[in-house]
Amino acid sequence: MSQVNIESDQIEEMAGGEFEREPVPQSKLKGWKSFLGMYAGEHAAGTEFMIGPLFLTAGVSAFDLIVGLLFGNLLAVLSWRFLTAEIAVKNRLTLYFQLEKICGKKLVTAYNLANGILFCFLAGSMITVSATAVGIPFDMEMPKLSDTMPNGITWIIIVIAIGAVISLIASKGYDTVSKAANWMSPVIVLAFVACGVVALTQLEVTSFSDFWNIWGEGSEPFPGQIKFTFWHVVIWSWFANGAMHVGMSDLSVFRFAKKASSGWTTAAGMYVGHYMAWIAAALLYAVYLKTPEALSFLNNGEAPPVAPGPLAHNAIGVFGIIAVVLAGWTTANPTIYRAGLAFQAIIPKASTFWVTIIAGTIATIAGLFPAFAMKLLGFVALYGFILAPVGAVIVFEHFFAEKLGITKNYAEIAGIKVNNAVLFAWAISFGLFYFISVQFDVFLSFVTLPAWLLSGVLFLAFSKMIQKKGS
Repeated sequence: MSQVNIESDQIEEMAGGEFEREPVPQSKLKGWKSFLGMYAGEHAAGTEFMIGPLFLTAGVSAFDLIVGLLFGNLLAVLSWRFLTAEIAVKNRLTLYFQLEKICGKKLVTAYNLANGILFCFLAGSMITVSATAVGIPFDMEMPKLSDTMPNGITWIIIVIAIGAVISLIASKGYDTVSKAANWMSPVIVLAFVACGVVALTQLEVTSFSDFWNIWGEGSEPFPGQIKFTFWHVVIWSWFANGAMHVGMSDLSVFRFAKKASSGWTTAAGMYVGHYMAWIAAALLYAVYLKTPEALSFLNNGEAPPVAPGPLAHNAIGVFGIIAVVLAGWTTANPTIYRAGLAFQAIIPKASTFWVTIIAGTIATIAGLFPAFAMKLLGFVALYGFILAPVGAVIVFEHFFAEKLGITKNYAEIAGIKVNNAVLFAWAISFGLFYFISVQFDVFLSFVTLPAWLLSGVLFLAFSKMIQKKGS
């Protein structure tokens, strides 16, 4: 889920460091192979070590998990191909510049602030993941699934040390991050494959029916977790990267694509990372659940801890520890860098070094609290829910504005800093469906699509009214 494994000469461009305020010229366009490598690497990372086991804690059945992920990831690929990539190759602008044209500089500033903070929390959860591996030689007590606060001084010291190293490396620039990531990503993918194979052996799986029976008909969710059905799996996996596809964040990447068909390359990330890697990580947890330690937790009515470090170490030894550290690193590092870029857009006079250090400090503080990692399913759902409706504004303007006689890029043409059509559309759709989620206990991912659709429709309606009044 981190944005890594791109050739080093493309990194600064795709991060927005070149052609930031102009369309990408024809001479700089990239073929589909550039995007294939990127997406295959970026979606087999630290988050996968957490998400796979968390599906088991939600009591999924074999059908719900295996078939649900198949369809959910397909919907994500289709969103990238027919929405994100389609719009990106038409306009060839970064998300931020395109938003500025539509909604004005002040609203883009608010978006950058929200985006930067959410990036920091995601990076913090990956520092937590790496800490579970680094803590093994120190016999550190692992955080439990229900833990919110730091559980000891050893945990605090390790998290701060990891956060400091990651922040300093991220502050050196994206080129440094990418060179290391290009080496690490294949190792991480290999580790997921090895973990899956070893776990199948430990579970004594000799046939497909044995594999299917690992999840069987499902079970009751662990204490403190919600029950995942087929539709939970489908919708959650569709919107796990909602901010990137329907939220249009990857406009900044696909603006370099020669053709919109490059959007199909996202399938490499969805089916290597969000299918193979999630299931492999779930298998590691299935092995752990048969141990006396895990059974004692369950017998006491507690959820056994989900600590990626010990799970991978149990399967493939020291290589597992290294893989988890690298996986957390390759997610947290570029995420902190991108958070720094978002903050720099708000305080442009600040140096890249210092805004990245600020982002890293926030991420490290977040990493001290295990709840961000242990509740990753919920956090990722919230992340997509907040940012996706903003992408709807771009999508609906692109496909419907001319048909309805609405002026495109209205904030730029009218010279306004806040386009109220965007502000009201997002606020109403977010507020209404968040209220529904909380009041009626509806899983947040279930209301992401309705919120996205409503945001787009309201944007068109408000734009028609405001522009008519303005004229």
